[in-house]
Amino acid sequence: MNYIAINRQAWNSKTDAHIKSDFYDVEGFLKGKSSLNEIELNLLGNIQGKSILHLQCHFGQDSISLNRLGAEVTGVDLSDIAIDQANKLTKDANAHARFICSDIYALPDNLDEQFDIVYTSYGVIGWLPDLDKWAQVISKFLKPNGQLVFVEFHPFVWMYDKDFREIAYRYFNSGAIVESESGTYADKTADIAPTTIAWNHSLSEVFNSLINNGLTISSFDEYDYSPYNCFDNTIEYEPGKYRIAHLGDKIPMVYAITAFKKQDNNQ
Repeated sequence: MNYIAINRQAWNSKTDAHIKSDFYDVEGFLKGKSSLNEIELNLLGNIQGKSILHLQCHFGQDSISLNRLGAEVTGVDLSDIAIDQANKLTKDANAHARFICSDIYALPDNLDEQFDIVYTSYGVIGWLPDLDKWAQVISKFLKPNGQLVFVEFHPFVWMYDKDFREIAYRYFNSGAIVESESGTYADKTADIAPTTIAWNHSLSEVFNSLINNGLTISSFDEYDYSPYNCFDNTIEYEPGKYRIAHLGDKIPMVYAITAFKKQDNNQ
């Protein structure tokens, strides 16, 4: 199956629903609300004047939020509709960000420069079959001593069924997971039923892909909550912090990695 074409079609249909959703609150965003969370803001620090490559940027809210903090931002996404919406949102927000429509693995064919920071977050690597190739792309686009800031949903949550009642999937990558589901995490009543192809990735797979491609891990953190209400059966135990109601603080839901590219890495 052509996973790129199938997932592009899925995200094209999701983007239309997401633009209209309360989840993304485009109206509030255009009034100045940031889409970035405490986790990534703390990891990014002062980004004034920094160049940032934002991988899998969806329709650009985080990219624009990074630009509002003073960074020069290039966002990349597979979905052509998402990129069209990102360009529109940038104009409407009176921001300055550049967007490229590209599969992550094909990005070296569409961009030829290096950045101070590569940033990517929340629900990104599950759409990629090969994390070694992902890490190669990150390494290629980082300047020497450049930093990766990566925040992602914990692989533990992807083991569960939709209701978080039983283990339904392997923790380790066992190949493609093909699913069709109505609605979307941002609007569960949306009149769409996209087919998607995804992969589970263990923490060891993530770490080794980065290490093997010339990156030095500088921090690793795990969190017992999600900053997004994108799962079923959740409870908001603090403002903007969600847990699975019947599991509470017993499971990890998000993790974050920062890493630096070695000076002598020539990839």
